[in-house]
Amino acid sequence: MAVTSLVIPLQHSSCLLSFRRNPILSKKALVPVGFEARKNHTQRDNIRSAWQVKGKRRGEAVVAAAKKKRNQSPERCAAEGVTIGGGETDAIPMMPERIKVVILMACMMCLCNADRVVMSVAVVPLAEKLAWSSSFLGVVQSSFLWGYIFSSVIGGALVDRYGGKRVLAWGVALWSLATILTPWAATHSTLALLCVRTFFGLAQGVALPSMTTILSRWFPTDERASAVGISMAGFHMGNVAGLLLAPLLLSSIGISGPFILFASLGLLWTSSWSSGVTNNPQDSRFITGSELSLIQAGKPVDPPTNPDPPVRLLFSKMPTWAIIIANVTNNWGYFVLLSWMPVYFQTVFNVNLKQAAWFSAVPWAAMAVTSYYAGAASDFMIRTGHSVTFVRKVMQSIGFMGPGLSLLCLNYAKTPTCAAVFMTIALSLSSFSQAGFLLNMQDIAPQYAGFLHGISNCVGTFAAIVSTIGTGYFVQWLGSFQAFLTLTAVLYFATTVFWIVFATGERVF
Repeated sequence: MAVTSLVIPLQHSSCLLSFRRNPILSKKALVPVGFEARKNHTQRDNIRSAWQVKGKRRGEAVVAAAKKKRNQSPERCAAEGVTIGGGETDAIPMMPERIKVVILMACMMCLCNADRVVMSVAVVPLAEKLAWSSSFLGVVQSSFLWGYIFSSVIGGALVDRYGGKRVLAWGVALWSLATILTPWAATHSTLALLCVRTFFGLAQGVALPSMTTILSRWFPTDERASAVGISMAGFHMGNVAGLLLAPLLLSSIGISGPFILFASLGLLWTSSWSSGVTNNPQDSRFITGSELSLIQAGKPVDPPTNPDPPVRLLFSKMPTWAIIIANVTNNWGYFVLLSWMPVYFQTVFNVNLKQAAWFSAVPWAAMAVTSYYAGAASDFMIRTGHSVTFVRKVMQSIGFMGPGLSLLCLNYAKTPTCAAVFMTIALSLSSFSQAGFLLNMQDIAPQYAGFLHGISNCVGTFAAIVSTIGTGYFVQWLGSFQAFLTLTAVLYFATTVFWIVFATGERVF
């Protein structure tokens, strides 16, 4: 909202923070201040006194912090959307800074998964060209996880100590480099390909710990699930982008096409992230005082962080094990579908690579949509008075029981369309897990969430390696996907029971 020719002197404006703390009164005051002040000086003075006194009472703490942090520089006033001396005031920024953070995070997660899934598509022509067996194809698919399993714990600890900004920037830059080297390695030797994909996984291990830590600092508690939902929607849209664009680029440019595209986008994202985001909102040059106050008021005050996570204490509590086992089951099912979906449609229903990509992309697109709504539903339940423990248990139960039942039904699918429907239901409902165990790490251990995420993701990644390789051996041994899909469904059901019994939304550490 702008006001032309503001005639009131602003002796104690403090970047107009106190004025901006009372937008309702501001709207009422602007008309007499801007246009009738010349006729009635007394009325003008009364209005000015009213908003100054009330604004001081509401925003005293924020103003004091702003004076200490920002030193009242003209640049800071401009960054908050306020211009002094030119006669114009814009009290409301174009977009809150936390929204910019979550948009950049969603873009990063999109690239993260797109870079993964490109290999799931490219491996089909590579297997035909190099005569790989189903079992060895599983080894190639899982090579990404060999590096990922080691970087999860280290990356999580680094995020807790140094924040997510720098760690994530290095991670994206390094995995983009590995992505662009993948086609060269594939044509050079199988060993070179396995090494590059392992390095790729090593760099990507910092993505999820960085995401959860940064979003927990930038968003109040009752907005956190929505922020994670938006970010994970980007993650799943990466599957869609990779599955749809990779076949087109493979057929038109060759093996190197999709890898070069997504690697270039990753490097472009790194430059934007490094210059536009901070680890904490209070360090941002662009955040307004009102937004900072909203974020800080919506989060519990944490005690000073112990730099060394209490590993023995973490493993002694059952809520920790509930998170670890949930991560194991989630990764088991997720990577089976991510790595084998194009192969499943091609071998079971005899569809070509482009058709398999379309059938595979639809479930991930649906999952991207439900990711946001799962987060929004979780935040709504918390705002309406439901306990965090209740919300986490409900969301996680939907996220595991739904996929388990859908995978059992998938065994009876007779057409690719029917199979795509069951996979869509499975993946759509599994997105509710993001408002379950993924957020629960910040609930029970906010000071060690990165390390806890790394530990649980390390164990979950090992499960993903077993499931990815195991699927290949099961298919080669039994000639069918049915047995492995049934095993995965049983694992979903058992983990749901364990989660309901032992999980909590209360702070434990």
